[in-house]
Amino acid sequence: MCESRGIDVSGVWAQIRARAEEIVEQEHGLRVLIDDVVLSRPCLGHALGVRLARKLAREDMTREELAPLISGLLAEHPSVTASAARDLMAIVERDPACDSPLQPLLFFKGFMALSTYRIAHQLWTTGRRELAMYFQSLASEVFAVDIHPAARIGCGILLDHATSFVVGETAIIEDDVSILHEVTLGGTGKETGDRHPIVRTGVLLGAGAKILGRVEIGEGAKVGAGSVVLNDVPPHCTVAGVPAEIVGISADASPALAMNQRLTCRNKSARKAGAGE
Repeated sequence: MCESRGIDVSGVWAQIRARAEEIVEQEHGLRVLIDDVVLSRPCLGHALGVRLARKLAREDMTREELAPLISGLLAEHPSVTASAARDLMAIVERDPACDSPLQPLLFFKGFMALSTYRIAHQLWTTGRRELAMYFQSLASEVFAVDIHPAARIGCGILLDHATSFVVGETAIIEDDVSILHEVTLGGTGKETGDRHPIVRTGVLLGAGAKILGRVEIGEGAKVGAGSVVLNDVPPHCTVAGVPAEIVGISADASPALAMNQRLTCRNKSARKAGAGE
């Protein structure tokens, strides 16, 4: 699902190092952190492993245990690092508050929470499920983000602010999706099997949106802030409200990339698309 092969990981790492060298000359108080995470590391995978270990270390698993575990897993599965690199560049491209990939690596909990999920997911898929759930619990405690390690999430994801983001076990999020804080991709009732949402590529999920059940948010759709979605959303439609209804057609081919959260006016063609007329 994740098309991360086109990312130049070494190029992203070069940008990170160049910015790190600038910052240590300007902010001496950050020298220890930046040297430890970036300047003393040979590659992005090692840097990411150290950064996560610094954030996630606890009495039951210390940094000295976590850092080699995470870095070793990233070295063994380079596609995970490539996905993280895609996420970093998605943030740079879509978030006007971010001026380099170094910022999310050091400071943005949305990126760190998503990277922790990627570690947990890799562990889950290789049968190390208890350890995967341990990482899930750490991310929930440290970042206030709760993503089940079995969920399937693509790359090029912008998880902005991230607080209270919840993703259920059978949820699917494709590539190039942008998600604001307090979004829930949840189930309903006690159903088993595939019971969580599918979010297609290019979707923008506004802050506080709740998407419940095995509903599909079509490619290039937009969900307004605070909406409760209980039914499928057609591709390139905008929905809003409680319960959510179609209010228009997405003005952008990929709302996730445009990050335009305005709601278009209701029109007949959009209503017909939603009703299948």
